[in-house]
Amino acid sequence: MPQIIDGKAISAQIKEEVKARVAVYRERGAEITLAVVQVGNDPASSVYVGNKKKACAYVGIRSLSYELPEETTEEELLALIADLNSREDVHGILVQLPLPQQIDEHKVICAIDPSKDVDGFHPQNVGALCTGEEGFVSCTPAGIIQLLKRSGIVIEGRECVVIGRSNIVGKPMALLLLRENGTVTICHSKTKNLKETAKRADILVAAVGKPRMITADYVKEGAVVIDVGIHRNKDNKLCGDVDYESVAPLSAAITPVPGGVGPMTIAMLMYNCVEAFRFREQDR
Repeated sequence: MPQIIDGKAISAQIKEEVKARVAVYRERGAEITLAVVQVGNDPASSVYVGNKKKACAYVGIRSLSYELPEETTEEELLALIADLNSREDVHGILVQLPLPQQIDEHKVICAIDPSKDVDGFHPQNVGALCTGEEGFVSCTPAGIIQLLKRSGIVIEGRECVVIGRSNIVGKPMALLLLRENGTVTICHSKTKNLKETAKRADILVAAVGKPRMITADYVKEGAVVIDVGIHRNKDNKLCGDVDYESVAPLSAAITPVPGGVGPMTIAMLMYNCVEAFRFREQDR
């Protein structure tokens, strides 16, 4: 039987650690604040935003909510971001993606002050990750590193394969594994012999965006399998990028969906908010 990597338990542990840090700052009279901006009322985005607000309330971070109509212009959103950038009482800014089609997502990400970019999407923070400098790391990949470390899984010297090259998960995931001294291969839709490459992995991270694409044919016996995907199958049940039933028996350790990677994203967002406050205090 594989080790089931419990994202709910590990994310709860991280939130307790963050809560303790927030309490120390509060005792000094300091309040940490996250501004959450949502444009439109995409149902999935509304669920994510609601979960982020609940997490803030739990750990003791103040959250400011900006729910803008679908027809909001790019100029209006950029003006709000400029205002939040200038506010001393706002430490983190999160703009929920995706945005309506009239708004350029890249322009919005670049408009956020890198020192308040708790999502870790700003090019300056991505560059800092590449060069090993201090900065914010995208929450999902950062959460996966914590899942591995806190589950006693060694990354150093292991062959790591990441399937997917998105800016939000695939690329930063590869860089973080490299930072932990893994030997990293990135695969994508143009990769030849994908199954053979995936089958070399000691640690396989599936961030494909296709339900249950990664079957037993892709997995070496004894591999650690991290499933980043989240979808609904024909029966409306949640599933991931990995065909759990066929892959789990081969694996040394595996993340379930739900309850694996998903809860870690918000836990690491809370962690980044406290780090944003710490960075700002250091600069004073």
